[in-house]
Amino acid sequence: MHKIYRISIVVLLLFNVRQVSAGFHGEDTVHKAQLAKVVRNEFIHSWNAYKKYAWGADGLRPISKTPYQWYKVPLHMTAVDAMDTMILMGLKEEADTLREFIVTTLSFDHDIYVESFEITIRLLGGLLSSYQMTGDERLLKLAEDLGTRMLPVFNTPTGIPYCDVNLKTGAIRNPRTNPGKVGTMLIEFGTLGKLTGRPEFYSLPKRAVMEVYNRRSSIGLVGTWLDANTGEWLDPDSHLSACIDSYYEYLIKCAILFDDRDFQEMWDSSIVAIKTYLAHEAPSGLWFGHVNMFTGERTKTWFGALDAFFPGTLALAGDVETAARLQESCLKMWNRYGIEPEQIDYVTMAVPDDPKWERFFLNPEIMESTYYLYKATGDQRYLEMGKVLLDSLKRYCRLEEGYSELKSVVTKERSDRMESYFLSETLKYLYLLFAPPETLDFNSVIFNTEAHPIRRTW
Repeated sequence: MHKIYRISIVVLLLFNVRQVSAGFHGEDTVHKAQLAKVVRNEFIHSWNAYKKYAWGADGLRPISKTPYQWYKVPLHMTAVDAMDTMILMGLKEEADTLREFIVTTLSFDHDIYVESFEITIRLLGGLLSSYQMTGDERLLKLAEDLGTRMLPVFNTPTGIPYCDVNLKTGAIRNPRTNPGKVGTMLIEFGTLGKLTGRPEFYSLPKRAVMEVYNRRSSIGLVGTWLDANTGEWLDPDSHLSACIDSYYEYLIKCAILFDDRDFQEMWDSSIVAIKTYLAHEAPSGLWFGHVNMFTGERTKTWFGALDAFFPGTLALAGDVETAARLQESCLKMWNRYGIEPEQIDYVTMAVPDDPKWERFFLNPEIMESTYYLYKATGDQRYLEMGKVLLDSLKRYCRLEEGYSELKSVVTKERSDRMESYFLSETLKYLYLLFAPPETLDFNSVIFNTEAHPIRRTW
């Protein structure tokens, strides 16, 4: 794998501030093997709840103990998302049984419109990673069938994909899109193209990303919403949160995975704009807030659960110093209520005045960044941090059957849903944080934004 982005130098003074964050003690408090076993058991607990009450469905409602579907027919979202986690955890018998169920049951030949972004990161990404782990050609065949059915989404006047595509007819709809949806397809489609020898799987999503990048403002920022037909911006709010987040993540990841200089140049340009305009030194620490994409004027001092991916992305790109400082802020956000809200105002350190921002969706991003920083530094602090996150999840979200989201991190009121990414991402990153290094060679994979590890085998 390429070495230029991997981390070898740590600025030690960053980690001499252990006393500032609650929940950390001494070097001997974290027993990795024990915690890896705990996380594995929590995965089994959650998976068994899904099997018991929602088998074959896309997801579980753990409070009512009922299944839910994304569409009128199931696409086995949780099953596909969870499979590579099972493999990594050594649950071979369960994973083999699940794989047979998927390859004999899952079909994409349905007259339904699907959301191309979510289907790409969850299903296409999950099928590809599990194929690479098992060598089962049937999984690659399913992935190619799905990718082929989704290609029409790029048939637009600008090359920027619509949001929805019909898996049976190829019809597309919904041109109101965002950089996150557009920019978060190339790892999956590009890998599919390399594995099948079909260059269109690479060229079309790459063009889409470049079309968005070429529409950045004169100060180098992108906005929240744009029109796929005209390429015009519909919302100038610029930030690292939902609708933009993984656009930036995939710039550096595609540069590494595909050795693509265009993506390296796009990342190099974008990170300068991000640090110039979004970065905010506040009394509570380093944050990245919201600004107007055209003027750079700060519009909100907000940061949230989804933004917490960025320390990991910075670490992957080689900027461990900034990553470590931002991770400290993410921990403060987590500790403010004992678990992180969807958004926090980092000046007041309170949730903005709207109950919807109090929600917690079992998000994985802070766990992801903790894992990346531990791999970058080897510092015990990140093991201790992971234990704090795991303990909070068990305390506030664990149920007799599975795990639940929260309607409010303030009141800890529950919400009746367990998304597939809890099994694919949240528990996977926590497990890998504590598991033996040989469980997965971090330096040989790139994780898609659903935490499906992809290896460069071409």
